Amino acid sequence: MPTKKKVLIVEDEKPMARALEIKLNNSGYDAKVAFDGQNALDILALEKFEIILLDLVTPRKDGFDVLEEMKTRGNTTPVIISSNLSQPEDIDRAMALGARDYFVKSNTPINKVVEHIKGVLGE
Repeated sequence: MPTKKKVLIVEDEKPMARALEIKLNNSGYDAKVAFDGQNALDILALEKFEIILLDLVTPRKDGFDVLEEMKTRGNTTPVIISSNLSQPEDIDRAMALGARDYFVKSNTPINKVVEHIKGVLGE
């Protein structure tokens, strides 16, 4: 049986994080949740993931800080931004920092999140 692709979900809204975790696990992924940016960076220092689903507004370190720190560390794990920030400058900044995809979570049903992940992973 092939190993499941690991997904790190960085989301401070616990109900949303749990819903994403359940949906991804039920879709054949191995999902893990970090509830703030610093926790995400700590996890990334210890584990490898195939993809990261990153909220931009998180406690301790925001998503932009996480992207900057990943770049500094040479971590090239693909990142999809899942945020309610929808201003073009936020999207441009996240993409400039290395994000591969960006969606506004309030406009995106959870089943569409799986499609974003599959798209970035080329599945």
